[in-house]
Amino acid sequence: MKFIPISKEILEQIIAITGERTFYNKEDLERFSHDETEDLVFYPEVVTLPESTEEVSALVKLCDKHQIPITPRGAGTGLSGGALAIHGGLVICMEKMNKIIDIDERNLQATVEPGVITENLIDAVGDKNLLYPVDPASKGSCFIGGNVAHGSGGPQVVKYGTIREYILNLEVVLPSGEIIWTGANTLKFSSGYNLTQLMIGSEGTLGIVTKIVVKLIPKPKENILMLASFKSNEAACQAVSRIFMAGQTPSSLEFMERKGVEWVIKYDQIAFTLVDGIEAFLLIEVNGDSMDDLFMQCEQINIVLEENDCQDVLLADSSAQKEALWNMRRTMAVSVKSNSVYKEEDTVVPRAELPKLIKGIKEIGNRYGFESVCYGHAGDGNLHVNIIKGGMNDEDWNHKLGDGIKEIFELTVSLGGTLSGEHGIGYVQKDYMPIKFSPVHIALMQGIKTVFDPKGIMNPGKMFNPPANA
Repeated sequence: MKFIPISKEILEQIIAITGERTFYNKEDLERFSHDETEDLVFYPEVVTLPESTEEVSALVKLCDKHQIPITPRGAGTGLSGGALAIHGGLVICMEKMNKIIDIDERNLQATVEPGVITENLIDAVGDKNLLYPVDPASKGSCFIGGNVAHGSGGPQVVKYGTIREYILNLEVVLPSGEIIWTGANTLKFSSGYNLTQLMIGSEGTLGIVTKIVVKLIPKPKENILMLASFKSNEAACQAVSRIFMAGQTPSSLEFMERKGVEWVIKYDQIAFTLVDGIEAFLLIEVNGDSMDDLFMQCEQINIVLEENDCQDVLLADSSAQKEALWNMRRTMAVSVKSNSVYKEEDTVVPRAELPKLIKGIKEIGNRYGFESVCYGHAGDGNLHVNIIKGGMNDEDWNHKLGDGIKEIFELTVSLGGTLSGEHGIGYVQKDYMPIKFSPVHIALMQGIKTVFDPKGIMNPGKMFNPPANA
């Protein structure tokens, strides 16, 4: 695709739409030139912060007319390079569209703008004894619009389901600038193609979401949190599927390996004693309305843990201890990042295959000379793999590491998994798409992209490489 640079005349038209919420000086563009993906930097030509659907539509129509690439952007917390303006052009950042428009308690729904911080929505509906259970680790800073774009998850989706089960309807500005609603504010939908589901996880390549209708559920009154310790990663991962096979469904079931906990202790200066010989942990939460029922569930889970070589179970005895344990898990990514140059991959397999996955990852690391720190949402088979440069020389890191990552994805797919559970494909994973998807699959995806975006202006260069004749 050939794109047109933003001329002075076009810049003036952008300013006419968003006024002082338009930025084009390099120092102002710096914070929009990167996200949380490793060390990638791509400067856009212009950034604008619309405040309404109508402004988004006017900006997109202008770009469509002049063949200017558009990069939709949320909070910039993504881990796949999806919000990077790799072709320059215009970044449309949604941070000013941050209103919770309505909380409909009668129908258990909420309507929000895409720039709402996810935790703000969780707290707002929580005040009404309702729950929006999609809670990624970055919930205190990420936007719900970005969550929709990447199909984000979090610890609680193991019990309540992924974001796909909580998005009822979307208002979307198409690459032509036209505005549509993708579905209906109903719990059932059997009326033509489901465009709502197509937009979820499309990473801003098909349009810009400007309003979101989410489903809510009653908020559980009680919860219990346990930390189980194991002598090996494989033993901890084996226990995960056994818990579900025993008929128990925790509200959260997280895996952490020892090295990650060590780095959290160093980074956050937390008071936590690591016992010699313990190599892995499961953080297990159950919730509901009856403490008696929850204690019975914990007893059943504890039996499974004992049968699977669990060495010890810590039962959090206060809200402060619960918060400390959850903080250990939620800050693991930033703790790893603070210690070394790294790359983070987002694998997902059927949960019974987790022991094979983590064993294989460690074997691949040994062959290529890199260390890895693994943690993630074990309850739904989602393992985050942080590859650490450590003592790996620059030549191998820059030129051989890609082969090791490819092997990790090949292993993941061979176990029935796929390339990403919640981080998305974006810019950094697109070259690995053929590992999972056949040419027929990719051609179908490219065809969908072309129908929505015939000029290829909407978040170009993401998810998959363009056809050879493009």
